[in-house]
Amino acid sequence: MSMRLSPEHSPRHGLANGEPFSITVDGVEIEAFEGDTVASALIASGRIHTAESMYRHRPRGILAAGIEEPNGLITVRSRDAHDIDETMLPVTTVPATPGLETLFVSGQGALDPRPDPALYDHKHRHVDVLIVGAGPAGIAAARSALAGQCRVVLIDDQPIPGGSLLSARDVEIDSVSGPEWARTEIEKLEKNRDFTYLPRTSAFGCYDANYVIAVENRTDHLPRVKRPGVSRQRMWQFRAAEVILATGAIERPLVFKNNDRPGIMLASAVSTYLNRYGALPGHRAALFTTNDAGYESALDLSAAGATVTAIIDARSRVPEHCEKIARKIGAALYAGSAVIDTDAGEGGLLSAITVRGLDTNAELTGEADHIEVDLLAVSGGYSPTVHLHTHRQGKTTWNTDIAGFVPVSPVAHQHHAGALTGKYALNDALEGGHRAGIAAREAAAEDKGLNAGRLKREVAKATVGTALPLDHSPVQPVWLVPAEEGEPGEWNEHFVDLQRDQAVAEIMRAYGAGMHSIEHIKRYTSIGTANDQGKTSGVNAMAILAAALGEDDLEKVGVSNYRAPYSPVSFAVIAGRERGDLFDPARITSIHPWHLAHGAQFEDVGQWKRPWYYPQGAESMDAAVRRECAAVRESVGFMDGTTLGKIEIRGKDAAEFLDRVYTNSFRLLKVGMGRYGVMCTPDGMIFDDGVTMRLAEDRFLMTTTSSGAAKVLDHLEEYSQTEWPELDVTFTSVTEQYATITVAGPKSRAVIEKVVPNIDVSAKGFPFMAFRDTTLESGIPARVCRISFSGELCFEINVEAYYGLAVWEAVEEAGCEFGITPYGTETMHVLRAEKGFIIVGQDTDGTVTPQDAGMSWVVSKKKEEFLGKRSFARAHTAAEDRRHLVTVLPVDRRLRLREGAQLVEKGTDLTVRDADVTTPLLPGNGQIEDIGWVTSSYDSVALGRTFGLALIERGRERVGEIISSPVDGRLVDVEIGPLCLFDPEGERRDG
Repeated sequence: MSMRLSPEHSPRHGLANGEPFSITVDGVEIEAFEGDTVASALIASGRIHTAESMYRHRPRGILAAGIEEPNGLITVRSRDAHDIDETMLPVTTVPATPGLETLFVSGQGALDPRPDPALYDHKHRHVDVLIVGAGPAGIAAARSALAGQCRVVLIDDQPIPGGSLLSARDVEIDSVSGPEWARTEIEKLEKNRDFTYLPRTSAFGCYDANYVIAVENRTDHLPRVKRPGVSRQRMWQFRAAEVILATGAIERPLVFKNNDRPGIMLASAVSTYLNRYGALPGHRAALFTTNDAGYESALDLSAAGATVTAIIDARSRVPEHCEKIARKIGAALYAGSAVIDTDAGEGGLLSAITVRGLDTNAELTGEADHIEVDLLAVSGGYSPTVHLHTHRQGKTTWNTDIAGFVPVSPVAHQHHAGALTGKYALNDALEGGHRAGIAAREAAAEDKGLNAGRLKREVAKATVGTALPLDHSPVQPVWLVPAEEGEPGEWNEHFVDLQRDQAVAEIMRAYGAGMHSIEHIKRYTSIGTANDQGKTSGVNAMAILAAALGEDDLEKVGVSNYRAPYSPVSFAVIAGRERGDLFDPARITSIHPWHLAHGAQFEDVGQWKRPWYYPQGAESMDAAVRRECAAVRESVGFMDGTTLGKIEIRGKDAAEFLDRVYTNSFRLLKVGMGRYGVMCTPDGMIFDDGVTMRLAEDRFLMTTTSSGAAKVLDHLEEYSQTEWPELDVTFTSVTEQYATITVAGPKSRAVIEKVVPNIDVSAKGFPFMAFRDTTLESGIPARVCRISFSGELCFEINVEAYYGLAVWEAVEEAGCEFGITPYGTETMHVLRAEKGFIIVGQDTDGTVTPQDAGMSWVVSKKKEEFLGKRSFARAHTAAEDRRHLVTVLPVDRRLRLREGAQLVEKGTDLTVRDADVTTPLLPGNGQIEDIGWVTSSYDSVALGRTFGLALIERGRERVGEIISSPVDGRLVDVEIGPLCLFDPEGERRDG
């Protein structure tokens, strides 16, 4: 039977004027209009029941009209070839579209195993004022925020603006209907280029510094022909100077016996289905309320043609205006009463309610009345939607007038308006939004030095056509209606969390087990942990626990912490375009085409494709590396060093900041010079290393390892923002902005003289660790540095990435007469290992200090503090038996040890004996105790032998000793050598 109301009986604020179409639910076709949700189309078709409950398999029905819906979860079949099945979607949030096919699920669904071919994207936006919620308060805020030079964005999870106005029958604002006012105001605002309105966009997380994340649904409501090429969902990442939260409030159900039957619905949802969608949830209705707001639903039902048989008001003294409404619609008024039980008819649908008196002590009184109904609208009051406020660690307090938690005060640079503040009157929302908009605009303008402008618009004024005043009477909360028999611990049919099938008995069982905090109750019972996140159950659960504890103040049982996401978010939209080939995209330098053309073999370093070696003809890797090493040691080679991380550090406290994160000092470093530095974690272990150059008194350029650039930037930002926020310092990644070409070898100075003829590159004119900003022979601006990772005379040319390939080819041409040779990362590793230079992450593993790595010289003895300094004094860190980085020289000069090979004392017995898990780990018990391991291993042309780097217990004290390493089941002899094997005096560095 159709329950769709005609325009004469419903304003149908949310429906478009068009022809109906069909959707399918559980294999049954039903009629829908544009603007319907699946829930509203179902109710209009005469169906209110959903799937059975998850655990107890009880009949359930649609309870709400928004994201808070706990019962109606559906699987949506793939809409087209560019879609997959989606599950666990609230039936109240899925738009009805032609041909849509859905299935109800009982508490849990099955993920579609097919790859999702739809497009998802991300967008970042900096705004001056971000407003969340396009109800009357949010729109009023937008009106007053949009002035001067401020950029304003208004987001709302609904497809059309208006919020609560869409559920109201006869509200007027500025002499026009509420929904019409909302629509025309948005149209006016959108004429301003500084304003953006994003419907169907739900803010699900609010983080420090007004970082707000939201998801926009972009295509699910569109006909198929309009979907191709448009991302299905977009994740917005806002950075806002000021945020206005106008997120409204959520109505609470009431807890009584058998309060979960299909046909029991929130009173606000009843009004929404009637006035927004023209859908009648029932013909014979009753209202159970603790507040004035429920009477609006009674009026709406009567106007829609339904019979309201009874109004059950828990308040013993019902306001006169509410009594008038009951008389007007012919409903029997039960003051100081409660619904104590319900009956079910065919299919488990609600058929009747039982009513008894309820005194101020929540005790039942009088005789029971049995009333036949097919719809029970319930209203236990409203809970302000404080979720985004608490995401920012905003505090809340219990407001006894509304029986709800409200924000204590906004967090920094946020403002509140509307029902979120606990003020539910419409004119309060308009006034509060107006004030919030002005405050946010002025604060943003002052912070950014913008023109705040002058506001020319007055506060909007509302009127209502009902007998209800604009300011409602206080709520008389009823948290638990007692059953006629038994104790609360036996009340298994007084449901608190409908999606989790959890009743009062579960709360009392948890309380009996010693759980006296709501956070413990949540975890013991699972209340509030379903995908609705306890939006209709959380406060009721707190109140029931408080009653068990004898507390009137709900704050005493702990306030449940709301965590992101506010509403479910798919992994697909979080990933955006970063999946498939883009999940871990390969990064290449501007010189990459040359490397490909010259046969380079590549290795992955982080995400970078770095030339590993350049084989000629049928050359093996070993042969190619030997040739490349010989070229650098004997003549000249060049390497693409673009991938080194580069971070520009600016601010008057930049030098002080560097002094705190590096073990050595940078405060006195001269402009035009660079310095090698090591960073440690707080436990004193090596984190990263690189050369940092001082470009100006307040400006530095830091280089990092290629694979560590991102984590170093995170490290710097973390300490700047959380530990030393008083320091004036900013960080900018410029890794991809510059190409770097390393020219190394005895002939490198001759090559550089050709490429950069206008600077003195002599050892005296261009000292080690200096840099020069200059112009190349080709006219390209460049920064040339004297830095060496090979121990040879070496220069680095840095240019804008665009010029990288051209400068590389110029270097190749300039070095042609010297037989210049390109070399890759493997050759670089050999050269640096010969000098004893570390590679972080290869020769270190998070347990190595600078002292372990033979770099005590890089640890300042004068600085009072830097990251890791205090840890160097710990007994373990300063122990004498720590493992030192040294070289290892196989006695067989041709044998190359494997990287990672274990090192043991000479003469160690490798025989494996049987032992169980209780046997102590001792050499005498059959286990083999190592004294270190090989971190790097190479074949050196310059040394004429193989060698490696290794971490060995007391290694520096044991230079010259012979130890062993297991190789293919046998022990080979290995000599411990000094860390630097090639040119220990450093004479080759200056050429």
